[in-house]
Amino acid sequence: MTMDIREILERLPHRYPMLLVDRVLECEPGKRILAIKNVTINEPYFNGHFPGLPVMPGVLVVESLAQAAAVLAFVTGGKKSDEDSIYYLVGVDDARFKRPVVPGDTLTLEVMQGSQKRGIGKFNTVARVGDQLVSEAELLCALREL
Repeated sequence: MTMDIREILERLPHRYPMLLVDRVLECEPGKRILAIKNVTINEPYFNGHFPGLPVMPGVLVVESLAQAAAVLAFVTGGKKSDEDSIYYLVGVDDARFKRPVVPGDTLTLEVMQGSQKRGIGKFNTVARVGDQLVSEAELLCALREL
């Protein structure tokens, strides 16, 4: 299953400038999602991170992975984002950053579903630019009713 931006907007509450998933290339509910984030110089954080040497903050790479995990979770559960529930990032373990992400890069976000316990899902994540590893982390996310 693939998704365009309209379908992503149905599953995530995020909007500009915090929406960090542009397209879903593959999605196997309950197993895996492969999505992309196109990184452009127009993004507001590049004004200050860093002037003259723009680098996407590592926390936003992790946030991109968490948003892809939320899309996977919503698809797996047959839900869409609405005013009654939200998916929170509640933990980041073993995060590693291997190379900077700069304007012009296409960030590929791969998220594999792990275990589910007491409403908290574990996700193994990897971010790449081309064949180069950018970041990897284990994320914990929780679906909460509002």
